[in-house]
Amino acid sequence: MSEYERWESRFSVSEYIFGTAPNAFLAAQRERLPKSGRALAIADGEGRNGVWLAEQGLEVVSLDFSPTAQEKARALAAERGVTITTELGDAVNWNYPSEAFDVVAIIFTQFCGPADRAKKFAGAKRALKPGGLLLLEGYTPKQLEYGTGGPKVVENTYTQAVLEEAFGDFASLEFREYETFMQEGTAHGGMCAVIDLVGRK
Repeated sequence: MSEYERWESRFSVSEYIFGTAPNAFLAAQRERLPKSGRALAIADGEGRNGVWLAEQGLEVVSLDFSPTAQEKARALAAERGVTITTELGDAVNWNYPSEAFDVVAIIFTQFCGPADRAKKFAGAKRALKPGGLLLLEGYTPKQLEYGTGGPKVVENTYTQAVLEEAFGDFASLEFREYETFMQEGTAHGGMCAVIDLVGRK
């Protein structure tokens, strides 16, 4: 089964498998968000993060490669009374526009190895305006011990060194690495080892 088929199958149920509430790290950055502008939510799945960003007054592009997930994202936006633009494409090979977004969110998109990850991160950097805000959360290698979601191979996990290599030319980078209990829908629950990055281009 391909990665596309796997996700289409997972998203095909009626429930929102990761819930409809935003990722806790993302929601905690609310005060850092601009009062207006454009936001890109990368690999946004069923839309919980993109819809939340739209609720904060931003014009949101929700990028994902699953048509089924995007249908659910549009339904969630309608239910919440906001508008998002869904963009069908994969996070690695999407044609990222240059300096088009004030905010870029990359929340748990660890389905590719180092080469494709570098392409994804390069695209995200290109899409962010100078002075723009990068919000990223991902699993660290310790997550493999917990097995409560995320990548199955260490190469796909994030470390501070990996993120510094990708975004080291930003004006500022703030890291936090910790272990926490997460409950995001039915698909994601338990103790997790994560790293957060707040960056300013």
